[in-house]
Amino acid sequence: MCIRDRAKRGKRYETAVSDIDYESVYEPQEAVAIAKRGATAKFDETVELHLRTGADPRHAEQMVRGIALLPHGVGKEIRTLVFCQGDAIESAKQAGADHVGNDDMIAEIENGWLEFDVSIATPDMMGKISKLGRILGRRGLMPNPRTGTVVAPEDIPRAIDEAKKGRVEFRLDKDALIHAPIGKASFEENQLMDNLTTLVDTILRGRPSGVKGQFLRSAFLTSTMGPSVPIDIAGIMDLRVE
Repeated sequence: MCIRDRAKRGKRYETAVSDIDYESVYEPQEAVAIAKRGATAKFDETVELHLRTGADPRHAEQMVRGIALLPHGVGKEIRTLVFCQGDAIESAKQAGADHVGNDDMIAEIENGWLEFDVSIATPDMMGKISKLGRILGRRGLMPNPRTGTVVAPEDIPRAIDEAKKGRVEFRLDKDALIHAPIGKASFEENQLMDNLTTLVDTILRGRPSGVKGQFLRSAFLTSTMGPSVPIDIAGIMDLRVE
Protein backbone atom coordinates (compact mmCIF):
# COMPACT_ATOMS: atom_id res chain seq x y z
CA MET A 1 0.00 0.00 0.00
CA CYS A 2 2.75 2.37 0.87
CA ILE A 3 5.42 2.88 -1.75
CA ARG A 4 4.42 1.51 -5.09
CA ASP A 5 6.81 -0.79 -6.92
CA ARG A 6 9.15 1.52 -8.81
CA ALA A 7 10.34 -1.15 -11.24
CA LYS A 8 9.42 -0.55 -14.87
CA ARG A 9 8.12 2.95 -14.16
CA GLY A 10 8.50 5.83 -16.61
CA LYS A 11 10.29 9.14 -16.28
CA ARG A 12 7.14 10.96 -15.16
CA TYR A 13 6.74 8.59 -12.24
CA GLU A 14 10.40 8.82 -11.27
CA THR A 15 10.18 12.61 -11.37
CA ALA A 16 7.14 12.51 -9.08
CA VAL A 17 8.93 10.13 -6.69
CA SER A 18 11.90 12.50 -6.48
CA ASP A 19 9.51 15.07 -4.99
CA ILE A 20 8.86 12.83 -1.97
CA ASP A 21 11.05 12.18 1.06
CA TYR A 22 10.09 8.70 2.25
CA GLU A 23 12.06 9.22 5.45
CA SER A 24 9.48 11.85 6.42
CA VAL A 25 5.72 12.24 6.66
CA TYR A 26 3.74 15.22 5.42
CA GLU A 27 0.96 17.30 6.86
CA PRO A 28 -2.35 16.62 5.05
CA GLN A 29 -2.36 19.93 3.14
CA GLU A 30 1.17 19.38 1.85
CA ALA A 31 0.41 15.75 0.97
CA VAL A 32 -2.53 16.92 -1.14
CA ALA A 33 -0.28 19.36 -3.02
CA ILE A 34 2.36 16.67 -3.66
CA ALA A 35 -0.25 14.15 -4.83
CA LYS A 36 -1.62 16.73 -7.26
CA ARG A 37 1.86 17.46 -8.64
CA GLY A 38 2.49 13.74 -9.06
CA ALA A 39 -0.62 13.28 -11.23
CA THR A 40 0.98 13.83 -14.64
CA ALA A 41 -0.93 11.31 -16.77
CA LYS A 42 -2.82 12.50 -19.84
CA PHE A 43 -6.16 11.77 -18.14
CA ASP A 44 -7.67 13.27 -15.00
CA GLU A 45 -6.35 10.97 -12.31
CA THR A 46 -8.32 10.06 -9.19
CA VAL A 47 -6.75 10.99 -5.86
CA GLU A 48 -7.25 8.30 -3.21
CA LEU A 49 -6.74 7.97 0.53
CA HIS A 50 -5.31 4.72 1.87
CA LEU A 51 -5.47 4.02 5.60
CA ARG A 52 -3.94 1.19 7.59
CA THR A 53 -6.03 0.58 10.69
CA GLY A 54 -5.67 -1.26 13.97
CA ALA A 55 -9.00 -3.03 13.43
CA ASP A 56 -9.16 -6.80 12.97
CA PRO A 57 -11.43 -7.65 10.02
CA ARG A 58 -11.82 -11.21 11.32
CA HIS A 59 -14.07 -9.89 14.09
CA ALA A 60 -17.48 -8.52 13.17
CA GLU A 61 -17.46 -6.05 16.07
CA GLN A 62 -14.37 -4.40 14.56
CA MET A 63 -15.69 -4.04 11.02
CA VAL A 64 -15.39 -0.52 9.66
CA ARG A 65 -17.96 0.42 7.06
CA GLY A 66 -19.84 3.55 6.19
CA ILE A 67 -20.68 6.38 3.83
CA ALA A 68 -19.14 9.81 3.50
CA LEU A 69 -20.89 12.60 1.62
CA LEU A 70 -18.04 14.55 0.08
CA PRO A 71 -18.85 18.26 -0.30
CA HIS A 72 -17.22 18.54 -3.75
CA GLY A 73 -18.12 15.12 -5.11
CA VAL A 74 -15.59 12.75 -6.68
CA GLY A 75 -15.50 14.19 -10.19
CA LYS A 76 -17.33 11.27 -11.71
CA GLU A 77 -20.83 10.90 -13.13
CA ILE A 78 -22.58 8.32 -10.96
CA ARG A 79 -25.08 6.03 -12.71
CA THR A 80 -27.91 4.96 -10.41
CA LEU A 81 -30.22 1.96 -10.58
CA VAL A 82 -33.35 1.88 -8.43
CA PHE A 83 -35.22 -1.35 -7.71
CA CYS A 84 -38.80 -0.47 -6.86
CA GLN A 85 -42.40 -0.97 -7.91
CA GLY A 86 -45.73 0.80 -8.02
CA ASP A 87 -45.82 4.57 -7.56
CA ALA A 88 -42.14 4.56 -6.51
CA ILE A 89 -41.13 3.96 -10.14
CA GLU A 90 -42.32 7.37 -11.26
CA SER A 91 -40.84 8.98 -8.16
CA ALA A 92 -37.43 7.48 -8.95
CA LYS A 93 -37.58 8.62 -12.57
CA GLN A 94 -38.50 12.17 -11.58
CA ALA A 95 -35.64 12.20 -9.06
CA GLY A 96 -33.15 11.51 -11.85
CA ALA A 97 -32.43 7.77 -11.54
CA ASP A 98 -30.61 6.48 -14.61
CA HIS A 99 -32.33 3.09 -14.51
CA VAL A 100 -35.55 2.08 -12.73
CA GLY A 101 -37.35 -1.25 -12.60
CA ASN A 102 -37.88 -4.49 -10.77
CA ASP A 103 -38.13 -7.94 -12.35
CA ASP A 104 -36.95 -6.57 -15.69
CA MET A 105 -33.79 -5.10 -14.14
CA ILE A 106 -33.13 -8.30 -12.21
CA ALA A 107 -33.29 -10.29 -15.45
CA GLU A 108 -30.93 -7.84 -17.17
CA ILE A 109 -28.36 -8.24 -14.40
CA GLU A 110 -28.66 -12.02 -14.48
CA ASN A 111 -27.84 -11.78 -18.19
CA GLY A 112 -24.66 -9.83 -17.50
CA TRP A 113 -25.75 -6.18 -17.59
CA LEU A 114 -23.95 -4.05 -14.97
CA GLU A 115 -23.92 -0.51 -16.35
CA PHE A 116 -24.49 1.30 -13.05
CA ASP A 117 -22.38 2.48 -10.12
CA VAL A 118 -24.90 2.51 -7.27
CA SER A 119 -28.06 0.48 -6.76
CA ILE A 120 -30.88 1.55 -4.47
CA ALA A 121 -33.86 -0.53 -3.44
CA THR A 122 -37.08 -0.27 -1.48
CA PRO A 123 -37.49 -2.87 1.29
CA ASP A 124 -40.25 -4.73 -0.57
CA MET A 125 -37.79 -5.54 -3.37
CA MET A 126 -35.08 -7.12 -1.23
CA GLY A 127 -36.58 -10.59 -1.32
CA LYS A 128 -36.34 -10.63 -5.10
CA ILE A 129 -32.93 -8.95 -5.22
CA SER A 130 -31.37 -11.39 -2.77
CA LYS A 131 -30.70 -13.86 -5.58
CA LEU A 132 -28.37 -11.29 -7.13
CA GLY A 133 -26.11 -11.40 -4.08
CA ARG A 134 -23.33 -13.36 -5.77
CA ILE A 135 -23.28 -10.97 -8.72
CA LEU A 136 -23.68 -7.63 -6.95
CA GLY A 137 -22.17 -8.40 -3.56
CA ARG A 138 -18.61 -9.00 -4.71
CA ARG A 139 -18.72 -5.80 -6.75
CA GLY A 140 -20.02 -3.68 -3.89
CA LEU A 141 -23.26 -3.01 -5.77
CA MET A 142 -25.76 -4.80 -3.55
CA PRO A 143 -28.30 -2.52 -1.84
CA ASN A 144 -27.73 -2.56 1.91
CA PRO A 145 -29.55 -0.80 4.79
CA ARG A 146 -26.19 -0.13 6.48
CA THR A 147 -24.99 1.91 3.52
CA GLY A 148 -28.25 3.80 3.10
CA THR A 149 -29.19 2.14 -0.19
CA VAL A 150 -32.29 0.34 1.08
CA VAL A 151 -34.80 3.12 1.63
CA ALA A 152 -38.51 3.74 1.97
CA PRO A 153 -40.23 4.91 -1.24
CA GLU A 154 -40.49 8.46 0.05
CA ASP A 155 -36.70 8.54 0.62
CA ILE A 156 -35.77 7.51 -2.92
CA PRO A 157 -35.16 11.11 -4.14
CA ARG A 158 -32.78 11.78 -1.23
CA ALA A 159 -30.87 8.54 -1.82
CA ILE A 160 -30.47 9.31 -5.53
CA ASP A 161 -29.35 12.86 -4.78
CA GLU A 162 -26.73 11.67 -2.28
CA ALA A 163 -25.42 9.03 -4.68
CA LYS A 164 -24.98 11.51 -7.50
CA LYS A 165 -23.52 14.36 -5.44
CA GLY A 166 -20.56 12.71 -3.78
CA ARG A 167 -21.51 9.62 -1.84
CA VAL A 168 -18.44 7.50 -1.12
CA GLU A 169 -18.67 4.09 0.50
CA PHE A 170 -15.74 2.79 2.50
CA ARG A 171 -15.11 -0.49 4.26
CA LEU A 172 -12.31 -2.40 5.90
CA ASP A 173 -10.70 -4.99 3.61
CA LYS A 174 -9.14 -8.30 4.66
CA ASP A 175 -5.79 -6.60 5.28
CA ALA A 176 -7.30 -4.03 7.68
CA LEU A 177 -6.97 -1.29 5.06
CA ILE A 178 -9.46 1.35 3.92
CA HIS A 179 -9.25 2.77 0.39
CA ALA A 180 -11.45 5.62 -0.82
CA PRO A 181 -11.35 8.39 -3.45
CA ILE A 182 -11.34 12.04 -2.43
CA GLY A 183 -11.69 13.58 -5.91
CA LYS A 184 -9.79 14.24 -9.11
CA ALA A 185 -6.32 15.69 -9.59
CA SER A 186 -7.96 18.60 -11.44
CA PHE A 187 -9.74 19.66 -8.23
CA GLU A 188 -8.41 22.68 -6.39
CA GLU A 189 -6.29 21.86 -3.33
CA ASN A 190 -8.91 23.30 -1.00
CA GLN A 191 -11.59 21.08 -2.57
CA LEU A 192 -9.47 17.97 -2.05
CA MET A 193 -8.75 19.06 1.52
CA ASP A 194 -12.46 19.58 2.21
CA ASN A 195 -13.22 16.11 0.84
CA LEU A 196 -10.32 14.54 2.74
CA THR A 197 -11.44 16.17 5.98
CA THR A 198 -15.02 14.97 5.54
CA LEU A 199 -13.93 11.42 4.73
CA VAL A 200 -11.53 11.15 7.67
CA ASP A 201 -14.00 12.74 10.06
CA THR A 202 -16.67 10.24 9.01
CA ILE A 203 -14.30 7.28 9.42
CA LEU A 204 -13.14 8.45 12.88
CA ARG A 205 -16.71 8.99 14.06
CA GLY A 206 -17.52 5.44 12.97
CA ARG A 207 -14.69 3.82 14.92
CA PRO A 208 -15.98 0.48 16.24
CA SER A 209 -15.98 0.18 20.01
CA GLY A 210 -14.28 -3.20 19.68
CA VAL A 211 -11.06 -1.70 18.31
CA LYS A 212 -8.45 -1.43 21.04
CA GLY A 213 -5.34 0.74 20.90
CA GLN A 214 -4.50 3.04 18.02
CA PHE A 215 -7.25 3.04 15.38
CA LEU A 216 -5.40 4.63 12.45
CA ARG A 217 -1.82 3.39 12.04
CA SER A 218 -0.65 4.99 8.78
CA ALA A 219 -2.06 7.07 5.93
CA PHE A 220 -1.10 7.72 2.31
CA LEU A 221 -2.44 9.78 -0.56
CA THR A 222 -1.90 8.67 -4.13
CA SER A 223 -3.17 9.49 -7.60
CA THR A 224 -4.08 6.78 -10.11
CA MET A 225 -0.64 6.69 -11.75
CA GLY A 226 1.40 8.59 -9.19
CA PRO A 227 3.47 7.55 -6.16
CA SER A 228 2.14 7.28 -2.63
CA VAL A 229 2.61 10.26 -0.32
CA PRO A 230 2.98 9.40 3.41
CA ILE A 231 0.85 11.56 5.69
CA ASP A 232 1.53 12.41 9.32
CA ILE A 233 -0.98 10.29 11.22
CA ALA A 234 -1.35 12.93 13.95
CA GLY A 235 -2.32 15.42 11.25
CA ILE A 236 -4.88 12.98 9.89
CA MET A 237 -6.36 12.41 13.34
CA ASP A 238 -6.80 16.17 13.76
CA LEU A 239 -8.99 16.52 10.66
CA ARG A 240 -12.51 17.38 11.75
CA VAL A 241 -15.53 18.94 10.07
CA GLU A 242 -16.39 22.15 11.91
